Amino acid sequence: MRVFAFILACLMVSAGEAAAHPSITHTFSFAAGLSHPLSGLDHLLAMVAVGFWAALAGGRRVWIWPLAFVASMLAGGALAQEGVAIPNIEPAIAASVAVLGLAIALLLKLPVAAGAVLIASFGVAHGYAHGLEAPGNGWTLYAAGFVLATAALHLTGIAGGLLIARKANALVPRAIGAFTAVAGLTLLMP
Repeated sequence: MRVFAFILACLMVSAGEAAAHPSITHTFSFAAGLSHPLSGLDHLLAMVAVGFWAALAGGRRVWIWPLAFVASMLAGGALAQEGVAIPNIEPAIAASVAVLGLAIALLLKLPVAAGAVLIASFGVAHGYAHGLEAPGNGWTLYAAGFVLATAALHLTGIAGGLLIARKANALVPRAIGAFTAVAGLTLLMP
């Protein structure tokens, strides 16, 4: 648990001002990648929600769903680096927050594979946004940074979900899910 706390503290210290949109230039690849998932409410909510929902759903979902997100996030980042155009990324990211919040609020238990596919589609969108922000060189370090930050956010969600599942009644995760869904819908508004 101390290692997790240390990683989380490092992530929080390295977070800079909000820069979750293209056209921001970064000078240090690893730090830029590390800070990007932490710099926008959309990324923070979605990544914590993936872990939270996986923990509530239980079983193999606890590790398969976050891994599906991270793997597809890397694929989305690579697509952006290759110049592949994916339209409506910001609305897709906001929608991912709303859908994840709704899944939590409903205490939805999708089959492992179905949840992994859904979460992977969200990962592609988030990764694509990360890839658009990547510096001109240093993609590997940048990707390592956003993977580490994302994993820490997933672990935070998993820890919260496991704790709440053991200690609280069903209204608590439902309220957290509803808040997350409303935040996602708010992010969708122009």
